[in-house]
Amino acid sequence: MDAIILQTLNGLDKGSAYALIALGLTLIFGTLGVVNFAHGALFMIGAFCAVFLQRLLSLSTITIDENQKDFLGNPLKVETPYVHNWFGPETGAAIIDWSVPLAILFAIPIMIAVGFIMERGLIKHFYKRPHADQILVTFGLAIVLQEIIKYFYGANPIPTPAPDALKGAVDFGVLIGFDPNAIIYPYWRLIYFCFAALIIGGVFAFLQFTTFGMVVRAGMADRETVGLLGIDIDKRFTIMFGIAAAVAGLAGVMYTPINPPNYHMGMDFLVLSFVVVVVGGMGSLPGAVAAGFLLGILESFASTTWATTTIPGINQIIIYLVAIIILLTRPRGLMGKKGVMEE
Repeated sequence: MDAIILQTLNGLDKGSAYALIALGLTLIFGTLGVVNFAHGALFMIGAFCAVFLQRLLSLSTITIDENQKDFLGNPLKVETPYVHNWFGPETGAAIIDWSVPLAILFAIPIMIAVGFIMERGLIKHFYKRPHADQILVTFGLAIVLQEIIKYFYGANPIPTPAPDALKGAVDFGVLIGFDPNAIIYPYWRLIYFCFAALIIGGVFAFLQFTTFGMVVRAGMADRETVGLLGIDIDKRFTIMFGIAAAVAGLAGVMYTPINPPNYHMGMDFLVLSFVVVVVGGMGSLPGAVAAGFLLGILESFASTTWATTTIPGINQIIIYLVAIIILLTRPRGLMGKKGVMEE
């Protein structure tokens, strides 16, 4: 039982990333009808927002300390981060240590701006074009963005640690009545799952309980009728593109301590996230979230020693195998609307 719970936790952790990216993809497809293959790049940009902020906060000034000598007797050069000089050593050290959580505030306006620029500058010209054209142009944009990141940050993963206070692990087994040390799980992975649940709940609440969200949902159902009522639905859909970009970016920010950022991480998640969207149902927000967590859990269980020994490589194909079965039996996906993908 403890192994089952541990694998379920691992699946919820991985499923959180899938669900967040798939949620943004579905928002864009449901509002604008655009198949955005650059969405994984938004996840990557969010991760590198955390990297950039950490490096920015770590910028240092070099001073000569006459009280410290090297082995030759020469005064040592001491690097002191500017934040230490501005806020004091303790506060400055805490700011650097908590750079990843602080990057959430840093990334939100950046990701919204990136989303606006992407939508207004490029994607709006492809609204009425075939999906194949949309895929080609957004996939090309994704490649350009990842090469830009590679140019500035290199090809190697960049460690971006969580705050020291959150680097440990919690004895999850004790919390639910198991023996001590039966289920040890990292704090940050639990925080990531809670963060994903908060973001997903916030997006659904925004769409369900605000006037803006109700207009967007109405526009998703019948864009022409909403436009005839004198509502500028295109402007609202552009804002939703920015929100979708912010969701993907925040998912990337918080994932950096789990998986050190690299220039191709967006592509790594993109294909899997599209599979999640298709399995959940194109245009279905609840379907995208449910499929994200479901496939994350299945992938986690398929990665166990027993599964990989019984069926070698099952952990690499389980998601695609499930997608094939779903599409053969229910082409519209688990929660997709009738008629979608069924022509």
